[in-house]
Amino acid sequence: MAERVRKAFSVRRLPGFATITMICFAALYAPIIVIVLYSFNAGDSVALWEGFSLDWYSVAAQNEQVQEATLRSLVIALWASGIATTLATMAALGTTRTAKFPGSTLIYVLINQPLMVPEIVTAVALLIFFASIKVATGYSGLAYLILAHAAFCVPFAYLPIRARLEGMDRVLEVAAADLYATPWQTFRRVTLPLVAPGIVAGAMLAFVISLDDVIITEFVKSAGQDTLPTYMLGQLRRAVTPEVNAISTALLGLTVLLLTAFFILTGRNEKSA
Repeated sequence: MAERVRKAFSVRRLPGFATITMICFAALYAPIIVIVLYSFNAGDSVALWEGFSLDWYSVAAQNEQVQEATLRSLVIALWASGIATTLATMAALGTTRTAKFPGSTLIYVLINQPLMVPEIVTAVALLIFFASIKVATGYSGLAYLILAHAAFCVPFAYLPIRARLEGMDRVLEVAAADLYATPWQTFRRVTLPLVAPGIVAGAMLAFVISLDDVIITEFVKSAGQDTLPTYMLGQLRRAVTPEVNAISTALLGLTVLLLTAFFILTGRNEKSA
């Protein structure tokens, strides 16, 4: 009697799996597709199609408020991602290149705290903290937004960097130490080049998180410090036009591009680790 060959279990063979998958994808991407399509609407309505046109992209590009908000968003995201990635790299090195000690788990939890606490709670805490500093110093510049975004983005940069360090073979680092290299020389010539893809991936993820943030920005910003997401929120409160759809589509395109690069880098890290 021929032996039965047991097939490996696959969730795709479960009844209704394809249907549920299609429903989930439709729920996730149908609203996004609608926004993208209506960004090319020739009319003023966001619900009535009146023909294909690129006019709203031109209107958005010539809008001085959009230009200022976009530039401000990029400046904040660049500074915040740079600060967050630097802190995350140091934290990842400190938690992966040292022996286990009492409290190491607590430190790991504290680093990732913004991921576990609702963003509104973090925003309120930052608002209270920076408000007292604003009153004491009289300064109300972009530094508060940059520091607030950096604090929130640290765990997002930390996770891919830590994953890269944990997946690295420490043979080269041990060999460098055996050849009398100082800790700094080992880090600069061995560890840093190997962890660089993880650092770049963490920086891109932090940049995207900062660029898209609304809640913390809305709480911490001062007058005249709208970023692109908060400007869009303000426009939605006043009047909804396809200009908002055009801005959303452009922001979506940039985010997708950066996240695609992030996942490509992450995939290469896993293969090379």
